[in-house]
Amino acid sequence: MQDFHLLATFVIIGATIIAYASERFSMEAVSLGSLSILLLLFGSMPYTTAEGVELGPSKLLAGFSDPALATVIALLIVGQGLFATDAIDGPARNISKLGGASGRRTIFFVIIAAGVLSAFLNNTPVVVIFIPILTVIAAQRNYPGFKVFMPLSFMCILGGMTTLLGSSTNLIAAGVAADYGVHIAFFDLTGMGSMLALVGGLYVLFLMPAMMRERPSVMTRDHSTQGAQFIGEIPVSAGHPFVGLQSKAGMFPGIRDLTPRLMHRRHVPILPPFEDITISAGDTLVVTGTRRAFSRALALGNAVADPDDTAESSDQTEDGGESQRPGPDYHLVEAVIAPGSRFAGRTIQLSGIRARHGVSVFGVQRKSRMARMPLSEIRLEPGDTLLLGGNYEQVLQLRGDHDLLLLEHSAEPVPQSRKATIAFSIFMGIILLSAFEILPIVVSAITGAVLMLAFGCLTIYQAARAFDRQVFLLVGSSIALATALQGTGGASLIADSTVMALDGAPVPVVLSLLFLVMAVVTNILSNNATAVLFMPIALGVAARLGASQEAFVAAVIFAANASFATPIGYQTNLLVMGPGHYSFRDYLRAGLPLVVIIWLTFSIIAPWYYGL
Repeated sequence: MQDFHLLATFVIIGATIIAYASERFSMEAVSLGSLSILLLLFGSMPYTTAEGVELGPSKLLAGFSDPALATVIALLIVGQGLFATDAIDGPARNISKLGGASGRRTIFFVIIAAGVLSAFLNNTPVVVIFIPILTVIAAQRNYPGFKVFMPLSFMCILGGMTTLLGSSTNLIAAGVAADYGVHIAFFDLTGMGSMLALVGGLYVLFLMPAMMRERPSVMTRDHSTQGAQFIGEIPVSAGHPFVGLQSKAGMFPGIRDLTPRLMHRRHVPILPPFEDITISAGDTLVVTGTRRAFSRALALGNAVADPDDTAESSDQTEDGGESQRPGPDYHLVEAVIAPGSRFAGRTIQLSGIRARHGVSVFGVQRKSRMARMPLSEIRLEPGDTLLLGGNYEQVLQLRGDHDLLLLEHSAEPVPQSRKATIAFSIFMGIILLSAFEILPIVVSAITGAVLMLAFGCLTIYQAARAFDRQVFLLVGSSIALATALQGTGGASLIADSTVMALDGAPVPVVLSLLFLVMAVVTNILSNNATAVLFMPIALGVAARLGASQEAFVAAVIFAANASFATPIGYQTNLLVMGPGHYSFRDYLRAGLPLVVIIWLTFSIIAPWYYGL
C-alpha cells in the first residue's frame, strides 16, 4: 500500500503538469481536478508517513492557508489600491524619462535596476515595488504588458542569486549548511552568481520577449480602447481649477490630457486658436479626450459630476470654492446607443438618460465627424458610444437595457487621487517592514491590505476584483501535491536515486547532474523545500568524493533558485502571473530554456571556478 500511494502521487503530478501545459482545460479546472483526486486517494485509503503522521485531507488542504498564498493575495489587493489612487503614476512618469522616447529602452533600464536591487533586498518585495511602476510605464508607452512582467520576475530571481540576502532560499540553504559546519558569507555567492545572472539576463532581456505570446487580458483590452476620443464639456464654476488659466500659442498649457475644441462664454462661441484668453467662472469648455483623460479630470476635480452623483463631500480649493470629487465607488462606463433606441434622435439634454438610470453623460464618441457644439445639444444616433458616470449599483442597473447596450468590460472606478499619498505610504511601509525584517512580509502585506480598505483607497468590490482565483487554486493544489510527494517519500526517492545513479562518476559530472535534478525538482516541489532536502545530500556526496563543499553548496542554492519553468516555482512568478495574464504553458515556453541555460552555464564554469 505504501508503494501504491507513492506511485499514484507520481502519476497525479505528471498528469497535472501535462494538463496544465496542454491548455485544453482551464487552470482552475485542472487545479480542482488534481486536488479532488488527491483527496479521494488519501481520504479513502489513509496513509501514515514514516514519522507516524497521518497524511489526510487536513494536511493536503493546508496549502490554502499557506503564508505565501496569503501574501500574494494581500499584495494584489495593495497593488489595486495603488492603481485606484494613481499613486504610482507620478514616479512612473519620472522613471520612464530614463529611456527617452523609446518604450523598450525604458523597460530595459527598469528591469535591470530591479535585478540589481534584488541582490541587496529580498527579491519578493523588489518585484512588489516594480509591478505597479512597470504597469503604468507600459500603459504610458503603449508597450505590451506580457513582455514586461515575466522578465521582471526572472531578472529579480537572477539578481537574488548573487548575495546571501537576495532570496529567502539562499538564507534557508545557508542555515542548513551551517548546521553541517559550512558557513556562507554575504558575498560568497557573488562571483558565480554574477556570471549566471549575466548569461541568464542576456536571454531574459533580448531573446525571451520574442518567444512570448500575447493573450487577451484586461491590460491589453484597455489599451486597445484607451486611444478612442470622446467629446464632452466642462462647466467652469467659481473656484474651479481652470479659473485664471491663460492661453499660450493658441492653447491652454494648464489643461492636461484634454484638448479644448470650443469655448462658450455667455452663449458666445470662441473657436481655437485661443489668443489672449483667460478662463473665467461661467465659461464652458467643449473638450475631447480619452476615457482615461476624463477619469483623471474627475479625480482631480476638473470635471464635475451632478451633485447627487458624488459619493463623498466636496473638497475646498485654494480659492475657497468647492471641487466635487467622486468617491471610490464612482465608475465610468461605456454604453452604445442601440438601433431603434428611444434615445436616438434626441439631444443628450432631453434624452432622459439621467432621469431614467441616475447616471451622468460625460462624453460621446461617434465614428463620423461631429460638429463643435455643447455636449447637451448633440443629437444622439444609433451606434454612438456614451461615456457614463455613476456609482457601481447604478452601473449594474444598466444591464439588460435594450436602448443602451452596456459595455461591462469598460467599467472602471475613478482614481482617488487625493488619497495617493496615503496609498503610497502604506505601500512603502510594507516594503520597509519586510526588507528590514521588522515584520514577516505576510503580516505587513495583510495589514497593508486592511489599511487600504480602512482609509478608503479602494472599495471591497475593488479588493474582490484583485483576488485572483487562478493563483489561489493553483497554489493550494500545488502545495497539496508537494505535501503528498514529500509525505509518501517521493522527494527522498528522487534524491536517493540521483545519488545512486551518479556513483563512480567524475566530480564535474556528479555536480552537473545533481544540479539538473534539483533544478527540475524546484519547479515542482518548491525552492525552499528543494534546498532543505538536497543540502545534506549534496554535502554528503562532496565528503564522499573529497570535493569542494563550497561547490556543492553553491549548486544547491543556484539550482533551487532556478525556478523559472512553472508559476509555482517561486513567489515572484505568482506575483506577475495576474498582471501579465500568463498561463502555465507560458512559463514552460519562456522559463524552461532559462533553466537549461543556467544549468549548462554552471556545468561549464563551476569546475574551473571551484577548482574541481
